[in-house]
Amino acid sequence: MPYMMDYMWGGSGYGFPLSGLGMMIFWLLIFLVIAWLVYRDANSRGMNGLLWAILVIIPMIGVLFLVIYIIIRETGPRGTPGELSPLDIVKERYAKGEITSEQFQKMSEDLKK
Repeated sequence: MPYMMDYMWGGSGYGFPLSGLGMMIFWLLIFLVIAWLVYRDANSRGMNGLLWAILVIIPMIGVLFLVIYIIIRETGPRGTPGELSPLDIVKERYAKGEITSEQFQKMSEDLKK
């Protein structure tokens, strides 16, 4: 009978691979992958990625912080907020009339190279 109990609860021997220690390692890996994804996403949105990754890794509370992060994260395009590409700046200058059509064409071609 003791052998049966060991088998059922993932004791020494031939238990189910995702029971006991195996299950803990599985969930730790899941939390680490989620934390890495949150870290990358937060950094790309100009937020503190390391802080959010650490908060997501914390057991039990991490799920709560993951939900909070998803709710409050900045929406919109990734990258530094308010940052325009050089081509967007040239388009903006042309739209304002700061540069001529010829200058716009030349600058656009130079930037596309």
